[in-house]
This record gives sequence, C-alpha cells and structure tokens, in this order.
Amino acid sequence: MTRIEEMGAAAEKAARGLRTLGAEKTEALKAAAKALKDNSAAIIRENKKDMDAAEKAGMSVALLDRLMLNEERIRDMAAAMIEVALETDPVGRILGGEKRPNGLIIEKVSVPLGAIGIIYESRPNVTSDAAALCIKAGNAVILRGGKEAYHSNRVITDILHSAFVGVGLPENCVQLVEDTSRESARELMELVEYLDLLIPRGGAGLINAVKEGAKVPVIETGVGNCHVYVDEFADIDMAREIIFNAKTSRPSVCNAIETVIIHSKIAEAALPEIKKKLDEKNVEIRADERAAGIIPATTPAEEDDWYTEFLDYILAVKIVDSIDEAIEHIAKYSSGHSEAIITNSLENADKFTENVDSAAVYVNSSTRFTDGGEFGLGAEIGISTQKLHARGPMGLSHLTSHKYIIRGKGHIR
Repeated sequence: MTRIEEMGAAAEKAARGLRTLGAEKTEALKAAAKALKDNSAAIIRENKKDMDAAEKAGMSVALLDRLMLNEERIRDMAAAMIEVALETDPVGRILGGEKRPNGLIIEKVSVPLGAIGIIYESRPNVTSDAAALCIKAGNAVILRGGKEAYHSNRVITDILHSAFVGVGLPENCVQLVEDTSRESARELMELVEYLDLLIPRGGAGLINAVKEGAKVPVIETGVGNCHVYVDEFADIDMAREIIFNAKTSRPSVCNAIETVIIHSKIAEAALPEIKKKLDEKNVEIRADERAAGIIPATTPAEEDDWYTEFLDYILAVKIVDSIDEAIEHIAKYSSGHSEAIITNSLENADKFTENVDSAAVYVNSSTRFTDGGEFGLGAEIGISTQKLHARGPMGLSHLTSHKYIIRGKGHIR
C-alpha cells in the first residue's frame, strides 16, 4: 500500500466510526475551536514561514492576503467552527416517507457521504473550515493543501486532530497529505476504493486538473469568473459603488467580479465615474476598443481576458449595444458562479435573471454576497458551479446523502 492508500483505508474506517455519533461531534468542534485560539502563536509562527517563502517567490499581494493568518483571522476560524458546531445535525433527518398500499413503511433518511477528499490551494483557513463541516456531517476527511501553505496547514491539522481525538472521535477522522507533489494529488484523485467524494477548491487550473484526472466523483467549486452588467437604465451612482465593492473589497476570492459589461447608451456617462472610483485602489482596467475610447490609459483587452479569473486588482471592461449581447457574452465566458445586473428596469431585470444560467444571479447587488453565511446556510465547503448534487454555496446538508429504510411485517414480493 502507498501512503495515500493507507490514509484512504484509515479514512474509510474513521467514517464508519463517525456515522453514528451525535453530540460528540458538536463537542469535538467546540474543543477544536478553543485549541485554535489557544495555539494562535504557534499557527502564526508557522504561517510566517509560508509567507516568507511566498514573498520570496514573488506571490501577488492579493494571493498573499489569502495566505496570511493573524490573531483576528484565527479568531474568525475558531468562530466559524463554533458556528458549525451549533448548527442542526444534518444526519438522521427524515427527508420523506410513506406507507405503501401493501403495508410497507418507507422512510428516506439523511446519512453521511463517508470519506471526503479536499484538494485546495493557498488558503489555510480552508483546513479548519473543511474539517469542521465534514466532521459535523459525519464524514472523515483527507486534506491536501498546496505547498504555499504547507507549514500553516500542518500545524492547524495537528491542532484539530489532537482536539478531535481528545474527545473521543476516531483516530483518523481528519488527515493531512503532507506530500504536496502532483503525484500525491493524482493518487488522491484515483482513490476510488476509499473516497466517496473529492472537492477541489482553488483556481481554474486546479479545478480543471481535478475534473480531468479524477476517478473519484468530483464537485467543482471555486472558479469565479463573475460579471456585472450595467444596463442602459442603471443608476450610475449605484453601479459605481457595487462595482467598487465587488472588485476591490477582497479581489482574491471567487465571488469578486472580473468583468464589467456596460450598455453603450450609458457608457460615456458611467465609465469615467466607475474608473475614478476604481483608481482609488489602483485597479488595472483591460478595456475593449470602445471602452478605451471613453476611458484612456487602460490596457487593451485580449480574448483570454474575458475567460480569466484574475483574483487581483484587474478588471476587464466591455461595451455592448443590448442586454441580449450582454447575456450572450456571459453565456460564453462565465464560469457559472455569480452574475449581476444594475438596472431600474423590472423588465430587463427579469430578462437577465431568467436567461443567465449561473448559480447566483443578482439584481442591483454586489456578487460578494455569494456565501453560505450570507445565504443563511451557515458555513460552506465551497461554491459549486455545477448542477448535479449541489449548486451555489454548499453547506452541511450538501455533505450528506440519503438512504431508504423500509419496514415490513414479513412482506414478500
């Protein structure tokens, strides 16, 4: 057996042990949250090793922000674990049932998925978030983070593991793959004998690599090539503030926008206002030829820019002559995450929401609200951009499946 296979077998065994636990899971998460706060100095010390290496390697400011941990962020990680701990247990819910004419009683009951693998990049908070959600939903988890966050992920996993086992959870309920090579990722993707689900969290390169190489069932999450369409009937002040928030409040996250599409009838009045606001954060604008004619000193947009999730202070801008053209552009280039229209036309708002096929479609609102907590779902494992099993923010209930329990009295067929 390879090391990854050993971890898979251990996770499968741990999942069987988690299946029947109830209050113990809640207590384990509370203990883990306390342990994170109590060991914040050690976490920050290990995170500094990752930050120093990332800065030396020339990582962008936006991606460094994703990697960085401090006291406040560690408190947030602990608070997120408490939030998950206090949520209703998603396991054992009666999802439906009936008594058949022949007397059989059939119940549909929620159950854990089993053993889950998470492959993610440079966000060490994913380590605690993913572990908390998987454990609360009764699943064992194998975590495989990126090399950029190796020291951070290792110390966080060690802290969580000690807390979980200390209150009686199975020994291998949470494991970290310390080998960050492509080979370890490939092995995890092919671990069909032990893993029930694989969830990649990261950029387009990671998502595509997992989607193309995995034999284990995959849920695609994270790639956010998100758009804002400024309609001809938009309020310019509203458009300016929404675009500024959606691009600059945290550009390195998947619900930040990457492209603004603007109607030609409002472009001359709106674009200078939008650019002036974006200049406050030194946002690089990659404009098509028509937009560049209105806001000079921009970078010419190329075809690849419309497909790109920049995760940085970069924004592509395109002018269109109709809402239909905007919808067509989104259909071609979007990753299916989140899109928004800014308009005072109810007719155009309805047309946009009906015809744009993404997980979250907004009217007069920032795309930054695509989040489990903001949607009232609690903490999330990621934002699914596919349509099977889960779509949009994935909360606890999405980490369960169901089985049928049938009760009879000697029934035969």
